[in-house]
Formats: sequence, C-alpha cells, structure tokens
Amino acid sequence: MDNTRRKFIKQSALIAAATYAGTLTSSAKSYNRIIGANDRVRVGVAGFSDRFRETLFPCFQNHSKELNFDIVGLSDLWNYRRDLGVAHIKEKMGHDIQACRNNDELYAMKDLDAVIVSTADFQHAMHTIEAVKAGCDAYIEKPFAETMADARAALKAVNESKKIVQIGSQRRSGENYATAAQYIQDGKFGAITAVDLVWNVNQPGRWRRPDLVAKLKQEDIDWKRFLVNRPDDAFDPRKYLEYRLFWPYSSGMPGQWMSHQIDTVHWFTKLKHPRSVVANGGIYTWKDGRKNWDSMVAVFDYGQPDSSDGFQVTFTSRMQNSVGSVGEVYYSNGGELNLITNKVSPNGGLKEKEAAAMGLKPNLLTPFDLSKSEIKTASDANMGGDPLTSGHMRNWMECVRSRKTPNAPVEAGYYHSIANIMTNAAVRTGAKATFDEKTQEVMAGGKVFKY
Repeated sequence: MDNTRRKFIKQSALIAAATYAGTLTSSAKSYNRIIGANDRVRVGVAGFSDRFRETLFPCFQNHSKELNFDIVGLSDLWNYRRDLGVAHIKEKMGHDIQACRNNDELYAMKDLDAVIVSTADFQHAMHTIEAVKAGCDAYIEKPFAETMADARAALKAVNESKKIVQIGSQRRSGENYATAAQYIQDGKFGAITAVDLVWNVNQPGRWRRPDLVAKLKQEDIDWKRFLVNRPDDAFDPRKYLEYRLFWPYSSGMPGQWMSHQIDTVHWFTKLKHPRSVVANGGIYTWKDGRKNWDSMVAVFDYGQPDSSDGFQVTFTSRMQNSVGSVGEVYYSNGGELNLITNKVSPNGGLKEKEAAAMGLKPNLLTPFDLSKSEIKTASDANMGGDPLTSGHMRNWMECVRSRKTPNAPVEAGYYHSIANIMTNAAVRTGAKATFDEKTQEVMAGGKVFKY
C-alpha cells in the first residue's frame, strides 16, 4: 500500500465495514448450482495483480472463514504470475488450487460459484460478461469500462443474468460516506454549489513495473487474448504490465482514481453523469514513454438536463507533488462537507455581516461528525487490506449468499464509466465532452468519441 493511500485511510480512520443483518438464503433461480446456507462458496480469481495480492485477497481472507468462502482456482495469462499466484494462495489458504492459463479454463472448472476480477482496466467489462455468462457472481475492480460499447454490453449482460456483481467502488461500503450520502439526501446540507476532488502523489514509480517488464517474454503469454477487443497491436511488455500509462488500455488518472471519487457525486446526488466535461493537462515531469498524462484538471457541470440549476465539480490530480493528498470536499451556501476530516462545518458559509448587506439571513451549518457512529468490526482476525475494501468485499460475499443488491451494483459502474469516458474524451480531443442520452454515447466535437 502506498503512502498516499495510508494517509487517506488514516484521515478516514473511523470507517465501518458494511455489515448487514439478514438470513443467508439462496435462490435456485439465481444459481446454476444451488448454494445452501452451509455450503462453501467456491471462488475463482481472474488476474493475479498487485491489487489482488496486496488488498483484495487479504480483505477476502478477513471474512472467508466466517462466511464459508474458498478460493479454488486462479487464471492468469502469464505463467510467471500464474505460478506466483497459485503458490501464494496455496500458502495462505492451506490447500492446492487449480492453475488456469486463461478464463476459459477457469470457467470450465466444476461448481465454480463466483469470481474476483482484477485484470487490466480495459478488460474489466469484457471479463464481467464472461463471468456472468459462465453463471458466476463477480467482484469487479474499477474502472468498470473504458468505452461506452463495452459499458453497454456489460450492463446488459449483468442485468439479464441476475447475478450479484459488486463494482470495486469501496467508498460505498464506508460508514462515513454512507452518513454523508444520507445527510445530503435528507436536505440537511442544502443545495450543493461545488465539489473539489483531489488525488495527488509524488511517486516516480507509480504504475511502473520495470523489473517485471524485463522478465516478460511474448512466448510466455497469450498476447492476442490480452488485447481482448482492442485493435491489433505489436507485443509490448510495458503495455501488458504498465497498461495504466497507455491508452487505449487505460485512461490513467480518470479510470484509476477519479472513478472512485466521481462515484460519490453520483451516489450523494442521485445524478447519473455530468452534463459536460472539459479537461487540461499533460505529461510534464515523468517523460518515460507514457501516453497518459501525469497532471490534469477536469471540470464537470452537473445538474438536471435542461435546467439552469446545478453545480461544478473539479478533479485535480498530479503525480509529482503530493500536497493536498487525496480527498473530497463538498460545498453549499452554508458551509462544507469534508471527507478528509469527516466533518460538516460552517466553513465558508454565509455570515451575518455579508448576509445583512443584501437583506438576507445568515446561513451557517451546524457542525456534524460524519464518523461519530460506533465502529462495527466485521472480523476479529484481520489479515490486512484497508477498512473500506474489507467492508466492500464482505458486503459482496454476504450478498452472494442473501441475493440482496450489493452496495456498488453494476449501475454504479456504468455511471462512473460515463464520467470517466467523458473525461477521457475531453483529454484526447481537447473538446467539451457531453453525453447523448438517446444513444448512450459520449460526444466530443460533435462526434461520437472513439478510441
């Protein structure tokens, strides 16, 4: 875990894992194999990524014994990582698991119930489709999709399948975020006037994997399978391992970071996507062959269509100075809701003197602690990971059994993908990006945005 993430977790210290009461029942209509209350849920892993090893797997282990979940197979295109993954999971779980060269082999396993997908950004939507068509529930890392065609296809497949799909937007399983959502939706905050989203790091090696790049040989992977539905391209170990730096394999900052934060805007306001997006930035510092920016600012207009009411959202991100770190701050006329400090305060609100000058009454929010509720620990034996992801993983596992809708259903992924793709369209074209509701396409410069 990097220092920025540690700092953010400390700032959001009082986060509860989202645990829910209820009977753990199963529905024959939702399963190819009926899972009884006492049956073990057999899980496969698609992609032995750093994210899986360092966070998703420890969070899974936090709850697997209590909820009777097990990992039985792992798919990875690269034999080196596949072998590492099998050995690592075997050591932690205490038993052998099946090594699969690709997802076809994974889904050919008998009685596979669910899958955790942690592959390259551009593959998530297609791997979601594979999972639900194979009859599996799925935990899908974000971003959900990097093109609207992929997003629409995956949304349709999930909805037709009735499978339990949790998008990896773990803020939705944080108690402070849930409290903030309720506070805003209850009207206590007043109309949102602006939102500042910030994600700053100072890490030359962020998203770089030079040691692994040196190891990877074309004969050790299935390069064409890696490309999925992207245009044919020459083998490049950097694009395979450092995909976050290269479009069309990742949008970089929007898909990796902004997708988390813009999702809170949609959640809190119940708006599905921005009305428009503009962006500026560039590769200013880390000139290492990357194609995705190392600094950017995106500005969003949010509100109801055909309405003059609304608010502005800014996403600011840089990779060469970490001042500002990671956080979200919401503003109203009466003050701010700060998800760095987890406080609602009258900071910046309309004071008496300024209000009186225009014959108005002052408007100052009453201070409120977003994290004052008692922490609910999900498991006494914590193997690692962060509290947000641990709670999010638990919520998915509970919903696999209960068949309830998880905290971050597929629609959440679809909506954050619209915002991501609009941002990427503004980045790639220099034009203002909008969204066509009728065609469900992102538009830039009067044209449908294509990679």
